[in-house]
Amino acid sequence: MLQTVTAAKNLTVDDLFALGEDIREELIHGEIVSKAFSGAEHQTHEGALVLWAGRRFNRNAGGRWPGGWWILAEIHTVYDTHEVFCHDIAGWRRDRLATPSGWIRVRPDWVCEVLSPSHEKRDLVDKLGVLHAAGVPDYWVIDHDEKILFMYQHHPEGYVMHTVSSGAVINARPFDAAELRTAVLFGDEDDED
Repeated sequence: MLQTVTAAKNLTVDDLFALGEDIREELIHGEIVSKAFSGAEHQTHEGALVLWAGRRFNRNAGGRWPGGWWILAEIHTVYDTHEVFCHDIAGWRRDRLATPSGWIRVRPDWVCEVLSPSHEKRDLVDKLGVLHAAGVPDYWVIDHDEKILFMYQHHPEGYVMHTVSSGAVINARPFDAAELRTAVLFGDEDDED
């Protein structure tokens, strides 16, 4: 269950940073919120996507895989004075972010959250609005209980959502240069490619 560290609102990134650099708290709408520690199932699904995307994209461009990205797990991203999220996974194109270091203040090109009951509203409501306002092109949400991947694509009027269930084979933005078997995300298949 998410716990509020303080009831004070309109706290800033400076208030959050004062807690230390290696924290699990987030700043959501000016309120410091503890991010629950991930359970084994959550980590399994997060890890599967980090491994799939990391192998193919978290490298310099060229070679067998497309490359050209930084793919990072559990990374603090500063969106504005009152919004700092510790994303399950986030990615930046290397031509937009030279080298990741500390809390990143450049908006990601892709974000993925793995749903858990204590974070569902945060991931599907609170973060969705902030990410859209910041112009994050692609936002994925993995629902491991229902075995559904929600893919939100940025459009000026709002995100357009596409859903894919386990067993599908897709080439999905922003990673459409590589085939993704969604069963890999849900532990139904191994990533043999």
